[in-house]
Amino acid sequence: MNTLATASQKQCYVLRADPALAEVIPAGRRQQAIDGCMAREVSIPVGRWHGAPLADPDGGIGMLVLSGLLIRRVGLGGRYGAELLGAGDVLRPWERQDESPTLPLSTAWRVLQACKLAVLDDEFVGCMSAYPELAGALVGRAVGRSRSLAVNIAIVHQARVDVRLHMLLWFLAGRWGRVSPEGVMLPLRLTHAVLAELSAARRPTVTSALSQLAKQELVVPTENGWLLRGSPPVELQDGKLGTQRNEQGPDKDPAAADAQRDARAAREAGGPPQGETAEEPRRAAAAQARAHDPAMEHRREAPARARDSAMSAPRR
Repeated sequence: MNTLATASQKQCYVLRADPALAEVIPAGRRQQAIDGCMAREVSIPVGRWHGAPLADPDGGIGMLVLSGLLIRRVGLGGRYGAELLGAGDVLRPWERQDESPTLPLSTAWRVLQACKLAVLDDEFVGCMSAYPELAGALVGRAVGRSRSLAVNIAIVHQARVDVRLHMLLWFLAGRWGRVSPEGVMLPLRLTHAVLAELSAARRPTVTSALSQLAKQELVVPTENGWLLRGSPPVELQDGKLGTQRNEQGPDKDPAAADAQRDARAAREAGGPPQGETAEEPRRAAAAQARAHDPAMEHRREAPARARDSAMSAPRR
C-alpha cells in the first residue's frame, strides 16, 4: 500500500483493554482505576503510518499499543533495521530519529495487522496521577523494548542466516507463541521481506534459509504464521554450533573429540578423567590448537623441505 494509513478515534478504558497494566494496582483500588483511567483510542488500518498528527508531542506519555502488529524501520546507507511491536508496547512516534545531526537516517512505520492504540496524553496523565503504580509499569514497558532490541542485536550477530531466523522466530514465540500438539505456533504473518529486515539479511538469503529450516522440519510455514518444531536453539548458548561450523574443529579430529568427551564426562563427575590430571586436558587443547595452526604446520614442514632441496641439488 503506497498511501498513508488514516486513523479513526474514540474513547477507551485503558486498563480494561490492557488487563496486565491493571494488575499493578492493589486489589482494593483496582476497579476504581479501571473505571477512571480513560484515553483516546486510535484505530489504524494496515499500511504505511505517519503517526505524528495523532498526539500532542508537547505533552503526555506516548501511545500504548492495545492490539495489532506494526514495524518500525530505520534506514542508513541503503540498509535497514527493524523493530517489531505489538500489544503492550509504548510508542512516541512523533519523536523522529531521522533528525540526527550526524547520520542521514530515515525512519518509517508500517502497520502489519490493524492496530488499536491508546493516546496517553496530558488528560490521561491527570487520570493516572492517583495511581502512581501505573507510571512504573509504563516505564517498565519502555525498558522492555530496549532489552528486546539488545536481544535482537545479539541474534543478528550470528554468522549463519538460518541460525538467526531460527533464533528470531523462537524469540518472537516467547511473546506471541502458542503451544499446540504439533509444536509452538507463532501466529504472525511475517513476510520474507520483514524477516530480512528483522534479521539483518537479504530477502533471497532469507528465502533460502527458511527452505533449509523447513527441510529440517524445524520451521514450517502455515496459513496463519509459522510452526516451530523441536526445542529452542539453546545449543548456541553452549557454543556447539560454533564448533560444528569450524572445519578444523574437534569433529574433524577423532582423537581430540575423544579427549573432549572424556574431559566433559570428568567435569560432570566432579573431577578429571581416570589416570589424568586436571592439567592434561588443557595441554591437549593447546596441542590441538598448535596442530591446526598453519604457521606451526609450515615450521614443521621446513626441515623436510630443506632435505628435499639438498637431495635434488646437482652435485659438482
